[in-house]
Amino acid sequence: MKNILKKPTSKLSDDSSSKYEFLNLSENPFPVTPFVNKVSDDNRYNGRIYESRIRETEYSNIIENFIKVSQSDPNHIRLAYINDNSYVGRGNGKSAFTLNLIDRINLDYCMDISEDLNKCFGLHVSPEPSGRTKSFYDLVDLIFEEIINKNIIKYSLASLRAEILSERMPGKINFEKENDLIEKLNDPEFFKEKQIKINEISNYIFEKAEFKKINSLFPLYKDRNVFYTYSVTTQKDFVKYYSELKKGKERINFIFNELVLFFKASGFNGSYIIIDDFERIPDFQSEKLKHEFALEVRTNLFDGISENAKVGFYNMILVLHAGVPRLIEKAWAVSGMNRRSPLINETGAVSKHIISFNKLDVNHAKSLIEIYLNQYRITDESENKLSPFNDSSIALISEISEFNASAILEKAHLLIEEAVKEKVKLIDDNFVRLKLGKDEEIGIEDHGDISKEESDSLFNKAKTK
Repeated sequence: MKNILKKPTSKLSDDSSSKYEFLNLSENPFPVTPFVNKVSDDNRYNGRIYESRIRETEYSNIIENFIKVSQSDPNHIRLAYINDNSYVGRGNGKSAFTLNLIDRINLDYCMDISEDLNKCFGLHVSPEPSGRTKSFYDLVDLIFEEIINKNIIKYSLASLRAEILSERMPGKINFEKENDLIEKLNDPEFFKEKQIKINEISNYIFEKAEFKKINSLFPLYKDRNVFYTYSVTTQKDFVKYYSELKKGKERINFIFNELVLFFKASGFNGSYIIIDDFERIPDFQSEKLKHEFALEVRTNLFDGISENAKVGFYNMILVLHAGVPRLIEKAWAVSGMNRRSPLINETGAVSKHIISFNKLDVNHAKSLIEIYLNQYRITDESENKLSPFNDSSIALISEISEFNASAILEKAHLLIEEAVKEKVKLIDDNFVRLKLGKDEEIGIEDHGDISKEESDSLFNKAKTK
């Protein structure tokens, strides 16, 4: 009992001001380790602090060559590559770029970008760095997992039900006032409250041509059960159904055939699937597995009998680091994929399916530093938006970092910490030379999109350096 009354002899400081305040910063704006962890809550690590001006050319190429091309065009690009041509190691900003691209796509499912030509959802898929994703079947599981994470099935169910209610049961719902319509149209209690029989809605849904080709075991057919008037199929039913399918052909058929028909019925006409850090797949594959993987890509995207192969609903974009094409070029050649979607442009003609991801320049580096600083400014810096850095110090940091985006951010973090330690208000080129050294090698390597456990481990290692 005596412990409950005891008080510590040391007192906490009354100074609550941030140690970065004299630099007009609330925190160190830069990540201590330069990798993207998309599940992190810290914007310095999850890719949400993003300067679009850095990659305007790459973004424009994707918009013009993909999103603004009608999905009904039989020649639209089904498989493409983002090729890193910088040869400066990992960390050139591809993960941040692709995450923000997917967010932009899903903002209104490409409707405004394509001027209502296409309605497509986006998925960002990252194979595990441990090598667990060795086969195309493993990749299919990750694609379905991301479909669930993005609530695409939930949205599609609501869209189908909303269409029927609007056309066949007018007056039942005031759509103009329903801000949370997606939630309500997936909630059995809502249908019960409105006295709307879900099986009546479903009977109208099943009149759509797409459902004539869908297996009668498809989860939505649960809504036809007349004994449970208000039993509503939800996204969870799809998860359960998928988990009970055999890994391999059954799951592939569900994703590339039945779900494509379902998404088409709900109003989508395509999807963009970005496979980030693609090398994590071939890095752990034997030559046989590489060949089998390439054959599955060709079958399911181009030449098979599935609905996806017929219409090209899914558009895959593989993110390749410099040197990765040589890991798969043999398998691509043997499987015939090189004729469908060549990895390298050997003709000299414009290859719309290859998006070059080039090295940054000094102006890009300034924009990158500025946007991170702006997120943690206490008051607006109208005179010098790069403060506490200046033009010459950023130019030197960029040179030392070989214009690698992650290395630039990592060194900016270190320099802020050194400036705080020594109460230096201006980080100029002399201070950079003193703390980094002109010939210092790039420090921490970017590890792409990784798990929370790996993120925490690397973070703790970096702090002890």
